Amino acid sequence: MQNFHNMDLSNAVLRSISNMGFEEPTPIQEQAIPIALEGRDLIGQAHTGTGKTAAFGIPMVERITVEAEQIQGIVITPTRELAVQVAEELNKIGHFKGIRTLPIYGGQDFQRQIRALNKKPYIIVGTPGRLMDHMRRKTIRLNNIAIVVLDEADEMLNMGFIEDIETILQEIPKERQTLLFSATMPKPIQSLAQQFMRNPEMISIRSKEITVPSTEQYYMEVHERQKFDVLCRLLDIQSPDLAIVFGRTKRRVDELGEALSKRGYSAEGIHGDLTQSRRDSVMRQFREGTIEVLVATDVAARGLDITGVTHVYNFDIPQDPEGYVHRIGRTGRVGKTGLAITFVTPREIDHLKMIEQMTKRKVIRKPVPTLNEAIAGQQRHAMEKLLQVIESEDIRRYKGLAEELLEENDSVTLLSAALKLLTKEPDTTPVKLTEEIPLRIKKIKNMHYQPRTNRRDNEVPKPKVTYRGGRNRRDTHTNTITSRRDKRFKD
Repeated sequence: MQNFHNMDLSNAVLRSISNMGFEEPTPIQEQAIPIALEGRDLIGQAHTGTGKTAAFGIPMVERITVEAEQIQGIVITPTRELAVQVAEELNKIGHFKGIRTLPIYGGQDFQRQIRALNKKPYIIVGTPGRLMDHMRRKTIRLNNIAIVVLDEADEMLNMGFIEDIETILQEIPKERQTLLFSATMPKPIQSLAQQFMRNPEMISIRSKEITVPSTEQYYMEVHERQKFDVLCRLLDIQSPDLAIVFGRTKRRVDELGEALSKRGYSAEGIHGDLTQSRRDSVMRQFREGTIEVLVATDVAARGLDITGVTHVYNFDIPQDPEGYVHRIGRTGRVGKTGLAITFVTPREIDHLKMIEQMTKRKVIRKPVPTLNEAIAGQQRHAMEKLLQVIESEDIRRYKGLAEELLEENDSVTLLSAALKLLTKEPDTTPVKLTEEIPLRIKKIKNMHYQPRTNRRDNEVPKPKVTYRGGRNRRDTHTNTITSRRDKRFKD
């Protein structure tokens, strides 16, 4: 087995790899890095979580010439979240060599991106639509690109980006090196490789069996507009010590965090657009228990090592089984059993079945809690608080006042009043959440189940007949439901 030290890597890159905690290359890294370092084209068939970012990132950084301060490498990704994640990892790999990487994606201020481009990054990680915007405005020139990476190519195909990718590749010098990574290899991806790659080496990594941690798993079938009230009822009934609520997009996370705070819960959101200082502050408060509910996107939660998380709520069902396992793996640690509840809309039941099939684990259906159950749950917690005070605190100074009250009132009435004061009544403050289009499964020849979902990058390429993204439509609603149609989706 190879290690990083016999891969002909520079000391600067080896130092970065060591700082990142890499000890041994993963199978995809072991096979891909030597080929890519030689400048050959490469197709890597590997799933998320196999270490493919470093598999293309390490040779890309190595092959960049520091003296030529210009864009020499480009990575094309399907979503803004992935663009941010990949850029972060490439910046870590290139830190000691001085290779700067810039993420470019829709929804971010255009002038801000231009100012960042003026600082002359060596590598651009971008989503297709925003890259084409810059190409049209000539704020990004591709004439010096030496290395191109297509990351999660099959996902870009499913989202309707294939024509955009072809347009971008046609503008890049033919002498480039092209690396393509994809979990599956449908015919359109094979055709793309045949058209734009030169005798590519093929690497296929068999994904490990998807394992599910020691977590009790349930789902509730709820309509999109019912989700928030159901979440609040669950929080009232279960009163988790530390909980993570997963949303599909940054906008969802922002809206959920604000809505939970309005309803009186101690909640904060975390996603890729937060500054590092803000992210650190939120995580510190969550670990200390100041924040009881953390709302997060999948990308933001990657790499989080938090003990004590008792509950995970999938407000939006994850797009793939690996994402599901990653989410529920935030709880049930250190030998303890955690609890995970996934909200599934009626149109997403097939998607849940696909997750069950891939994880080989049955997710048990649980009835939606009622308002009366939420009230009863809060009353029970109030009673537990009273008993904890009796057992753990010195209450002698209050006994005189208690005896005075008992002279005029019976004990049952006084206890009832105390419980009422301690009980958090369910809050019905109106909140506004933007609806997510449900994930839908479609079967494609020679492929496994594929999730059909909304675009997450605010980009609208020309639709394909057989491979297209979800409809660009969103409904905005409050808890009393007022809908507005045909809104542009901004993550």
